[in-house]
Amino acid sequence: MYPVLFTVLFLLIKNFEIINNTGLQILVSTLITYVLSPKVKIVQKQHGEEEQIKWLFFKKVVNNKM
Repeated sequence: MYPVLFTVLFLLIKNFEIINNTGLQILVSTLITYVLSPKVKIVQKQHGEEEQIKWLFFKKVVNNKM
């Protein structure tokens, strides 16, 4: 997920020429990718471990059994 999101953001910044410096384009793309990427946390429940995935603007937490 991270490489795909980074690549899309980097190409958008590069194509629209928002920032001309390549190093700064990479830095901005990396920061935005970190903020927008899903956060994964493993929690212990009564029936075993579950993986919780939470997105920045998505209020519902997605639970996956491990």
